[in-house]
Amino acid sequence: MPKAAAKVTAYRPCVGVMLLNRDGLVWMGRRFEKANDDGVGKWWQMPQGGIDEGEDPQLAAIRELAEETAVTSARLVAEAPGWFKYDLPEHLIGKSWNGKYRGQKQKWFALEFLGDDREINLTPPGHKQEFDQWAWMTMDEALEAVVPFKQPVYRDVIKSLRHLGK
Repeated sequence: MPKAAAKVTAYRPCVGVMLLNRDGLVWMGRRFEKANDDGVGKWWQMPQGGIDEGEDPQLAAIRELAEETAVTSARLVAEAPGWFKYDLPEHLIGKSWNGKYRGQKQKWFALEFLGDDREINLTPPGHKQEFDQWAWMTMDEALEAVVPFKQPVYRDVIKSLRHLGK
């Protein structure tokens, strides 16, 4: 392990959003700038992002969903218990998030999508594009599609929210 990586011990406070459609399917987006060792096309994830200083995690989840997908027609249906952590792969520690974090500590929320698929916009005005593709997936398909180092967190999140979807 590089010395710089060994010193990074903090986890970035973050939220994750499991957006469910009327059929109980989960929204997944593919991070387009992430061609890496894990393989092209294996960098799928649910919307997620950092919690601003002093920001309520539930409000951060709603904000992140809008910033990444333009979705505002959604309502909170559940909050996963506790916080979930993951570590970045060693080769990314010290590089991601200006080298300040070794991974993320996430609070997860399930939201029901009340709108129409036409509302989804991967290039929302005023925000950096995160995804180049999106799809509705079953929870098992989402777990299979997510980048491998996030699979343990996704497995735990899906286990706690499985009753809401397919």
